[in-house]
Amino acid sequence: MLAAVLWLGNVSFTAIDNENHVEPEEDESLSTVAKLIGCNINELKLALSNRNMKVRNDTIIQKLTLSQAIDARDALAKSIYACLFDWLVEQINKSLAVGKRRTGRSISILDIYGFESFDKNSFEQFCINYANERLQQHFNRHLFKLEQEEYIQDGIDWTRVDFEDNQNCLSLFEKKPLGLLSLLDEESTFPNGTDLTLANKLKEHLSANSCFRGDRGKAFTVSHYAGEVTYETTGFLEKNRDLLHSDSIKLLSSCSCHLPQAFASSMLIHSEKPVVGPLYKAGGADSQRLSVATKFKDQLFQLMQRLGNTTPHFIRCIKPNNVQSPGLYEQGLVLQQLRCCGVLEVVRISRSGFPTRMSHQKFARRYGFLLLESIAAKDPLSVSVAILHQFNILPEMYQVGYTKLFFRTGQIGVLEDTRNRTLHGILRLQSCFRGHQARSRLREHKRRVTVLQSCITPIVRGEKVRNEYTELLRRHRASAAIQSHVKRRIAKKQYKATVDASVVIQSAIRGELVRRCAGDIGWLTSGGTKRNDSDEVLVKASVLSELQRRVLKSEAALREKEEENDILRQRLQQYDNRWSEYETKMKSMEEIWQKQMRSLQSSLSIAKKSLEVEDSARNSDASVNASDATELSESGGDFRTHGRTRSVGVGLSVISRLAEEFGQRAQVFGDDTKFLMEVKSGQVEANLDPERELRRLKQMFDTWKKDYGGRLRETKLILGKLGSEGGGGSAERVKMKWWGRLKSTRF
Repeated sequence: MLAAVLWLGNVSFTAIDNENHVEPEEDESLSTVAKLIGCNINELKLALSNRNMKVRNDTIIQKLTLSQAIDARDALAKSIYACLFDWLVEQINKSLAVGKRRTGRSISILDIYGFESFDKNSFEQFCINYANERLQQHFNRHLFKLEQEEYIQDGIDWTRVDFEDNQNCLSLFEKKPLGLLSLLDEESTFPNGTDLTLANKLKEHLSANSCFRGDRGKAFTVSHYAGEVTYETTGFLEKNRDLLHSDSIKLLSSCSCHLPQAFASSMLIHSEKPVVGPLYKAGGADSQRLSVATKFKDQLFQLMQRLGNTTPHFIRCIKPNNVQSPGLYEQGLVLQQLRCCGVLEVVRISRSGFPTRMSHQKFARRYGFLLLESIAAKDPLSVSVAILHQFNILPEMYQVGYTKLFFRTGQIGVLEDTRNRTLHGILRLQSCFRGHQARSRLREHKRRVTVLQSCITPIVRGEKVRNEYTELLRRHRASAAIQSHVKRRIAKKQYKATVDASVVIQSAIRGELVRRCAGDIGWLTSGGTKRNDSDEVLVKASVLSELQRRVLKSEAALREKEEENDILRQRLQQYDNRWSEYETKMKSMEEIWQKQMRSLQSSLSIAKKSLEVEDSARNSDASVNASDATELSESGGDFRTHGRTRSVGVGLSVISRLAEEFGQRAQVFGDDTKFLMEVKSGQVEANLDPERELRRLKQMFDTWKKDYGGRLRETKLILGKLGSEGGGGSAERVKMKWWGRLKSTRF
């Protein structure tokens, strides 16, 4: 778009008739513009050389003169450039609005034009200086008026500082209906208005204002806050109108590119806004009916409204010299700028004023912890005054208002340093205490973890070892299966290679024998002229008999090999049958052993529970009969009670040893059986006979089971005797139930 604007300025026109009507030349600039904005070159030529005017229901096509065509070209270029600038600003604002939507706050930077005063000042300098005049008033109001008003409202001792106000100059620009902007818009609506008539009208109506002075010709002078500036009215009306006709808007809307279409839509939206006064030019212009000065004023008022709703901070830039050279400092120029910008008044107010201010509540909340406990509990004003007295701040360095405390420059730094040191010490103390707490908790956690690990480590390690053994066994079985498969394939390949080699050797030998026999027969045939027919028959018969003998011998050998193969297959089938039988027997034996183990374990658990019940019953009987303890002690009751308790302890120890022995034996027999089954299945290699070892293991298990059963019966008799001596109705019934179940158990 920027390249199209630059190329559009190079479009030239040629006259086509005696009435000075023109049309664009079809050169590189015109074709490049049409290509860049994506429109038809003929439509571009018509938009720059013709104008469509609607008169009631008819449309009149008017050809443009050279000056009118140049104005239409320049208006189109300026409109595209202005729309492009607005579009870029909108895109930047959209990209920056993400954080504003999330936080609801934003920071804006306003870079103003700066006051301009040249040898020849035109409409651009007029608008720029007007904007600076309005911004200067905002600066004065914020820095002088509001600052001093706040001092007076808060009731502190303050002497007002006077400053120069520029409201008279602003009234010269904005007054209605006799102001610079109003008169400029009014003259722009007249078809016959010129720059000279504008200058004369300004001199006629504004001579009474002290900030305005009319000069000779088309010039006039305005006394701004920064000094006097003389403006030339040449081009004021044309730049203020800056009209874009409907033909140019239609041209942009017909472009194939997206941006020109968006620009045309934006222009149509602006053209539909209500018009304040007759601001359109006669002759068919129907878009952009608001003048440039009116638009500029509206945008400036929007900016001022936004600045009024924000908290501004000002940065004043001073130009050291007029020749724009480094290292050159013009004292008079700098002093003039300082006076014009109000910097001297700012310095005077800052030296005599109180730039640092804080409400009583905020001051007490921020520095109240520096005081004693009793003082900190009072109202914020008392706390604030106590803080000031404690830190020996001089009375002339601060003022106490109704709602705020006002400090001169540098006074709040002492409080901030003390606050920072105190907070730093508190943080150090808190960090040390929290570190001590954290280390104590860590030590306690370590101790608990150590205790927990000491209790759980054997279980965890056992489970880990079992899992590792299971995984190792699975890998071993998988390796054995893979090895057997690989070995089978290798043996099959070797066998096939041997068979193929044997066939090749046999074919070679047989071929050699046949060739030898054929050679002997041929030799015999060739010498047959010297022999008779009987000799020839005898030779053939002997050769044939030799061949038949060899064939019979080979067939007999083949039959022997086949018989050997059949015998080997039968043996292999027998081995497989025996293996399946052994495996079935071992599984049944393992199931029987497991059942017997479970029955023994249940018997031991029943016995242990019954003894515990008996012990609890005896303890309850002992508590109930505590009143008779003295009489029993005289008659020897203490000895019987002690003996009964010791007997119960002996029975429990016997049962515990039997249960421990049962668990150990069960683990040993289970591990041996599992190991022998793995040896028999080929999973583990060992130099032993698994069947013989299994039979020996079964004999050992039967012997231990018989011995274990005998010891259980002996334990039953001992416990029976102990029960008969102790009496105890409920405990005896429990024992009888247990022994009854034990009798029914089969070992």
